[in-house]
Amino acid sequence: MISLWCSANLTANHVTLGLLGPSVYGLSFLDSAMCSVFGISVGALCTAYMATFGPRSGNRTMVSFQGKFLGIGYHMGWWPSRICVVLNLVIMLGYGMIDTVVGGQMLSAISGGSTSIVVGVVIVALLTYILTVFGLPILHAYERYGWIPQAVMLLILAGCAGPYFNTSAPSVGNKETVIANRLSVFALFLSAPSGWAPAGADFFVYFPERTSKRLTFFLCWTGLTLGYAFTVLIGTGIASGIKTRAAWAAAHKISPGAVVVAGFEPLGRFGHFCAVIVMLGVIANNAPGTYACGLSFQCLGSWPLKIPRMYWNTLSVVIYTICGAVGRNHLYSIFQNFLSLMGYWVTIWVVITLEEQLIFRRNTGYIWEDWNDRKKLPIGWAALAAFVIGWVGAVLCMDQVYYIGPIAGLIGDYGSDIGLFIGASWAALVFPGLRYLEKKAIGR
Repeated sequence: MISLWCSANLTANHVTLGLLGPSVYGLSFLDSAMCSVFGISVGALCTAYMATFGPRSGNRTMVSFQGKFLGIGYHMGWWPSRICVVLNLVIMLGYGMIDTVVGGQMLSAISGGSTSIVVGVVIVALLTYILTVFGLPILHAYERYGWIPQAVMLLILAGCAGPYFNTSAPSVGNKETVIANRLSVFALFLSAPSGWAPAGADFFVYFPERTSKRLTFFLCWTGLTLGYAFTVLIGTGIASGIKTRAAWAAAHKISPGAVVVAGFEPLGRFGHFCAVIVMLGVIANNAPGTYACGLSFQCLGSWPLKIPRMYWNTLSVVIYTICGAVGRNHLYSIFQNFLSLMGYWVTIWVVITLEEQLIFRRNTGYIWEDWNDRKKLPIGWAALAAFVIGWVGAVLCMDQVYYIGPIAGLIGDYGSDIGLFIGASWAALVFPGLRYLEKKAIGR
């Protein structure tokens, strides 16, 4: 379990994610490092919790291998659960777009610009497709060892780029603005690992039912936290040195992926080899999401279920390849907006799931045989209402390029993105009462 999550997240796209704290929010190395690591640690709890459902239920988070609708129906109801399926598709396709863009940017930088970013995007997408079309056993085998070359190359990157990290530069802005930016960065990095939660159980459905829930939780949390934290800290260090190292500043003007390649610059040709290995590593991050896309498409209804997963995977690759080619020059904006929106809905959904289990199913548990019997599943009105109320709170408190909520705008000079915290807390407050009324009125 640790190796799977490490392989999926010891990748170049998370190095570029680490650039955001100093480069976009103007935080110091220490502020960025602390906010990102703590955010990652909390966000990983969401995915680790959802992963515990895999071995004991035999169902994937959205859908099982034979087309069974998962336990998301046990929490959100038969029809409202489709909303989460669509949102999960957005997450996985968004990650695919980010991975292909980062890989394309790095390949273009390695070639000195002779290869376009679009060509790199297509290459990464094709390699991912080849891996995912063979199914979960091959994916597990790849992920079991894929972290090893990535860890070696990233350690080399840390060694040759580390001397140029600027750990003494202070955060930019007055006290209120710095605090606001810290909150935004914490929420942003909480969103990153929590984005795996809608697919958290997918990769462990073949584990024995007797597998310890606590062990599953701990191993998944450890793998996620280690994989994210290590790569993000390298990216944060590189971002801190952009202003003082001319080569990195020049690369940063080209693309975030080019900055990662520039970190290997002291190693000459061997550095290019290392950069190629790191670039290929984004496949390890992209493959699980692409695999989950096919399953989520099948979960949309009876007719999509009749279409083999391979064809849905093909459609997924085509969609995020096109989006990656179009958005190749806007990686920072994609990261900021996509991760934040992803964090809003995932944390709201996880809170509803947790409360359903701890408050209303603490003694009865789940009858997994009812997975496809809508008469025995919750109607879902309580969960849907709590979900919508949570989103209202998130919108009022979101701070994005295209929109700043009235509450978020009151914090600091430029606002602060606290939509994740408010959305999850509002949903947590209203769901128990609404669910109690639903059970009393309907009986399930």
